[in-house]
Amino acid sequence: MKKVRVAPRGDLIFTVEQECSLQQFLTEKFAGKSRSALKSMLTHRRVSVNGTITTAYDYALRKGDRVSINRGRVAAELHHPMLRIVFEDQHIIVVDKRNGLLSMGTDRERDKTAYSILSQHVKREDPSNRIFIVHRLDRETSGLMVFAKSEEVKHRLQADWHRVVIDRKYVAVVDGVMPSEEGVIDAPLAENRNRKMFVSRTPDEDNAVDAVTHYRVLRSRGGRSLVELSLETGRKNQIRAHLEHVGCPVAGDKKYSSRSTDAGRVCLHAYKLALYHPITGEELFFSTSIPKLFDNLI
Repeated sequence: MKKVRVAPRGDLIFTVEQECSLQQFLTEKFAGKSRSALKSMLTHRRVSVNGTITTAYDYALRKGDRVSINRGRVAAELHHPMLRIVFEDQHIIVVDKRNGLLSMGTDRERDKTAYSILSQHVKREDPSNRIFIVHRLDRETSGLMVFAKSEEVKHRLQADWHRVVIDRKYVAVVDGVMPSEEGVIDAPLAENRNRKMFVSRTPDEDNAVDAVTHYRVLRSRGGRSLVELSLETGRKNQIRAHLEHVGCPVAGDKKYSSRSTDAGRVCLHAYKLALYHPITGEELFFSTSIPKLFDNLI
């Protein structure tokens, strides 16, 4: 299986598997681009080999060389304070969403969403282009999301989500100290009349669904903890409800019992995402920095 690592700023990083020229390598990796477009990448100093910028089309690559493609030009095409493109090709877009932005529209709000921003972005190139929702992040949660650029890709991702997604991790600042340094919260969730999720003690009566969250404490100080979390199931508000259940609500999450007054936001961030590309099968690895606010709170 070919692997593609994506640096935090959105650079593509390939490992060369066999000797070839840089021209041959780029032509294979970017089959949809013209020869002139590939040369433009070199001319604009966007290609590096083993950390050194390379402009020679006939540069000889050896097995094990690392080829980096600076994707700054693509990301720069979208200037929006609430959304940053981390990766984009003809099939998917991976973004880093800020807290406060809806993933998709509701009956009350349709315009200020990640979906609407990206729809406008792709239509600038071609009015017939579309964007498709694959999964969501809560409005209050920041971090990495993937969108599909065709219905076929959307179905491929959603139909086999647990196999396609290799790794997906969140980081949160929580009020209090977790029950252990590492553990699992296995507690069924139900939704009350106010649309808040809660851990059900009578799952059958509440129509509750299974929910499993894994956690690992990164550090603790001053009655707070920085915790890394991953989901075995993907329920609405799962992390927030589970952390409330163990007495360590996400800092700033008033809906789920946080009493913090200095957070200024719900301190939950989706900071790592790894998946198999739905078309090429390549492994893509994405990561973003932990928000500075989180470090300041602990």
